[in-house]
Amino acid sequence: MKKNEVKNERKQKKLYLVIPCYNEEEVINITTEALTLKMNKLIKDKKISKESKVLYVNDGSKDNTWKLIEEIHNKNNMFCGVKLSRNRGHQNALLAGLMTAKKYADITISMDADLQDDINVIDSMLEEYEKGSEIVYGVRSSRKKDTFFKKFTAEGFYKFMKLMGVEIVFNHADCRLMSKLALDGLEQFEEVNLFLRGIVPQIGYQTSVAYYERNERAAGESKYPLKKMLKFAMEGITSFSVKPLKMITTIGFLMSIFSFIVLIYAIVVKIMGDVVSGWTFIIVSIWMVAGIQMLSLGVIGEYIGKIYNETKKRPKYIIEKELF
Repeated sequence: MKKNEVKNERKQKKLYLVIPCYNEEEVINITTEALTLKMNKLIKDKKISKESKVLYVNDGSKDNTWKLIEEIHNKNNMFCGVKLSRNRGHQNALLAGLMTAKKYADITISMDADLQDDINVIDSMLEEYEKGSEIVYGVRSSRKKDTFFKKFTAEGFYKFMKLMGVEIVFNHADCRLMSKLALDGLEQFEEVNLFLRGIVPQIGYQTSVAYYERNERAAGESKYPLKKMLKFAMEGITSFSVKPLKMITTIGFLMSIFSFIVLIYAIVVKIMGDVVSGWTFIIVSIWMVAGIQMLSLGVIGEYIGKIYNETKKRPKYIIEKELF
């Protein structure tokens, strides 16, 4: 090997693609085929080291996902795997993969297993990394392929998070490049209630954006129905903002003023002897106040529950098996 070739080889970084998987038996072989071609091309073009790998993280799948990961690993050692002891959710599985990859990789890129994240964005991310970015966010360039409801709710989610004071990158999910330095920073965040889209911007360092068009699922069904998305949004808001608690205080103050007005109205009606005419108004007021009180207790309960979970300091995940 010539001297210049040795110099270029040293510059090439070891990349690990981190792919969380939950019941992905229908798509994982398709994903593996696409990623094999992509990784080989990046290696051939000397953009990444020959030791770069794809890390599948099995998040307690109930189908044959882990069995397929083992078969893929046995056929091609570019693919490795981590098996969690039970289902811990996408964010915990992703963190498990990133922290495992950190021991071996110079840089990581996290993507979904369904190929909705365009794998060609990897090239743009690597270019941004070479320019000095420690974190590169994969951001959707448009939502033309989404239904009206999906587009409205998704964009509403990001806008509402901003309104609540959460620092978040618009139209960015969990497709991102992180250097080893950034991963070291991420490791210092010890909260149990994970919302990585909010945590990563807190790390700091130089960041940039790589735009891509999101594809349809290659196969299988979405693992994020509306119910899970609403729960995820609540997780993000209560993990990074106390504005809901402040809103309760404001609502309580306004309701106190409203109650005083109702009291005066009730006295006037009593004096006039026309009690029946105000009955509907009083009943509606009682139900409205009771509803606001229940909602307020629910929001406070969410925060207390988070504090409870944090104080127990239970592990975010337990790794049962590794394939390298």
